[in-house]
Amino acid sequence: MWYAIEGHDGPDVLAQRLQARPQHLSRLTALRDEGRLLLAGPCPAIDAEDPGPAGFSGSIVIAEFPSLAAAREWADADPYVAAGVYHRVDVRPFKPVLP
Repeated sequence: MWYAIEGHDGPDVLAQRLQARPQHLSRLTALRDEGRLLLAGPCPAIDAEDPGPAGFSGSIVIAEFPSLAAAREWADADPYVAAGVYHRVDVRPFKPVLP
């Protein structure tokens, strides 16, 4: 089943985000290579493709896991969690409809 994982950045965490980004992207690349990633990306903190020093308000990942517990376990092991970037992570089932 597909799951939506939404990480919410804490305040002033851009430096931690940039430092943990390579490890975060490595895990996403592995999901993609396994054919389990629908989409992933950050949410700019301002209305701009490149928010610069404003940073990001969080990230969204939609990926396939065998269960909600497995999706939560994967999300909890994210390098952004370990680095203190995310102050909250929501994981919920997702049903793709369009396109």
